[in-house]
Amino acid sequence: MTEFGYECSPWELRWRGLDVDALQRTESAFAVSNGHIGLRGTLEEGEPRGLPGTYLNGFYEQHELPYAEGGYGYPEEGQTVVNVTDGKIIRLLVEDEPLDMRYGIATAHDRVLDFRRGTLRRVTEWSSPTGRRVRVTTERLVSFTQRAVAAIRYEVEPLDEDLQLVVQSDLLANEPVESDTHDPRVAAALDAPLVGEFCHAAGYQAVLVHQTRMSGLRVAAAMDHKIEVDDGLRTRIHAEEDLARLTAAVDVPKGGRLRVTKFLAYGWSAQRSAPALRAQVEAALAGARQTGWKGLAAEQRQFLDDFWATSDIEIDGDPELQQAVRFALFHLLQAGARGETRAIAGKGLTGPGYDGHAFWDSETFVLPVLTYTMPDAARDALGWRHSTIDKAKERATQLGLRGAAFPWRSINGAECSAYWPAGTAAFHVSADIADAVVRYVNATQDTQFERTCGAELLLETARLWASLGHFDHHGHFRIDGVTGPDEYSAVADNNIYTNLMARKNLLAAADVCRRHPDIAEQFEVDTAETDSWRAAADAMALPYDQELGVHPQSEGFLQHDEWDFEATDEDFYPLLLNYPYFDLYRKQVVKQADLVLALHLCGDSFSPEEKARNFAYYEARTVRDSSLSAGTQAVIAAEVGHLQLAYDYLAEAALTDLHDVHNNVRNGLHMASLAGAWQAAVAGFGGLRDYGGQLSFAPRLPDELDGLTFRLAFRSTRFQVSIRHGAATYRVLSGPPLDLIHHGERFTVTEEPVELPIPKLDPGPAPTQPLGRAPARRDAATVRQSLL
Repeated sequence: MTEFGYECSPWELRWRGLDVDALQRTESAFAVSNGHIGLRGTLEEGEPRGLPGTYLNGFYEQHELPYAEGGYGYPEEGQTVVNVTDGKIIRLLVEDEPLDMRYGIATAHDRVLDFRRGTLRRVTEWSSPTGRRVRVTTERLVSFTQRAVAAIRYEVEPLDEDLQLVVQSDLLANEPVESDTHDPRVAAALDAPLVGEFCHAAGYQAVLVHQTRMSGLRVAAAMDHKIEVDDGLRTRIHAEEDLARLTAAVDVPKGGRLRVTKFLAYGWSAQRSAPALRAQVEAALAGARQTGWKGLAAEQRQFLDDFWATSDIEIDGDPELQQAVRFALFHLLQAGARGETRAIAGKGLTGPGYDGHAFWDSETFVLPVLTYTMPDAARDALGWRHSTIDKAKERATQLGLRGAAFPWRSINGAECSAYWPAGTAAFHVSADIADAVVRYVNATQDTQFERTCGAELLLETARLWASLGHFDHHGHFRIDGVTGPDEYSAVADNNIYTNLMARKNLLAAADVCRRHPDIAEQFEVDTAETDSWRAAADAMALPYDQELGVHPQSEGFLQHDEWDFEATDEDFYPLLLNYPYFDLYRKQVVKQADLVLALHLCGDSFSPEEKARNFAYYEARTVRDSSLSAGTQAVIAAEVGHLQLAYDYLAEAALTDLHDVHNNVRNGLHMASLAGAWQAAVAGFGGLRDYGGQLSFAPRLPDELDGLTFRLAFRSTRFQVSIRHGAATYRVLSGPPLDLIHHGERFTVTEEPVELPIPKLDPGPAPTQPLGRAPARRDAATVRQSLL
């Protein structure tokens, strides 16, 4: 058991005993999802609970955005994820006493999220206030193979005597939800957001159909049951607007058991009628019943066996970190596996944080993981972006620009950030999407996607940069008045990250139009326009300070005053909650990796010496008030040779949610930080880079680890990289041979292992961090202590 409550195990996350105060964060960690349906890890009885949550990807309610003063171009409507009809609830009465973990005595309580089975299991032994004892065993899953289906197996055993048991299985809409929002408009939107349209119950099956008041989205939820008991079963089912309930009563002898398998199906649409949605979920239920619990569980295991064969990361020497990295990969899979032209939200489907919005986090942090482990999910996520391109083009037109200006935060593709310096001005999101398109196409050679979606995304984002930037009198192409990844610096000129990503975007768009002249003609892109894109890319302004030998994060940044870190109390982080943005914007203080992110994604634009100097300079000014940062800092720390620091940052990224580093995991997991754990391991210690579609590796291992092995998929080849001190071994697992680069040397990897030496690197003095903001040191003693 670690000090944070979870037991350390390589393939599961387990919590023994009941801690009611910890429910809010464990419900996020124990969430099960397939990218379409998300169920928070609440207890089946519904109470006690931290925060109820059943989410459907893309299902939201809208509301007005608050402005003290209006302005042209401000987004007018926000979107908030809705807690839809809850089908997880199965209440139990032992004789006439309800099983409630706050009463009686739980002599045993054990919950485990199984990364290989893809289920959440629970065993509870409970003694009622009058001393009647039962054992309750449950298991739930959200199916990876049957997208609209979830299922729960619920078993009850009397331990000492014959007992009358009553089970109530519910569909419950408009659950009361405690909201953290301080905006009364959002609170009002979430107060009973679903209006009942249809209810029906017969036999063991029930259906509820609702519609949101403002967004007009319609949702159907259905349940069916298989009940296994010796004899004497009596049931009743009924449905009303917001509740459908099956009640089953039975006398169960000591040594017997009551087993209920509950099948759930969900569907939603902005266009389909209530009868059509009812038919859809009833058909999904029929398929689930036909497959049965054992069939669903077998399909789940087979799906995950295939996933882990492509994506697993093995860490030798740090058991807690091994568990955390697999936990991260499992939740990333759950966030994107069956999204299918829906967004991957910042919290996935684990909680209501960020109102359920998707950010640039998806393309920059999550999609690289999926591209090399589950490329179909990456394609689907990019397909969502393409499905919203008309909204992005409308937004660009509203802003007086050409092309497509994608939103900083959104559910349906429309910008819904009310703070324009961090929202509208963060134009880099369009280049982040383009970068993800290029990476996916290079990794898969998916020409069909490139022709149907990718090319349009690239050329319309290139048009945005061509109209957003301008040539100055020195002939430099400038992009002024934008916000880069660092939200403590806003509306700046020539943000290096933005400019470098825009340059890649412009060149990629020109190349795709050259490869597909018919698509260029379809979108009226002529040679003059592609020439202008190349000219802008070639002349891109990239400020550099010769005296300091570093790149300014944005033009003028190095002339800003320094932040007084010594006078900043540690309780005043995150700074944005304790200092005015006005002060942050004019100081050299960095919320999250910005220039350092450019060193990773555009590393071929910097020399090794520039990387080392830039990293050291910005390391001393980055406070990591964002969970996005640690993974990127780990990548560059490893590249420039500061392996202990990279190891510390890897642990911070991987354990952000399990240790609740930011004290907000109750609202859902941090998908980008979970992805940052993969980035730190594979791009950091593995040295993976994919510049120009050529995979290269520069592996190095910190002294604290004995080994690191990871698996990737590239084009039609699955391969493995194993790193030990002094050497790395490459091997094809399936598919044709692959040409790779190891520390600058080309080689071909086949099914016969290829072992190559790792050259030594002198990193020089270790960089320093702002006072009190260094990552927690992770050494052998720390690892041992965490497992006590």
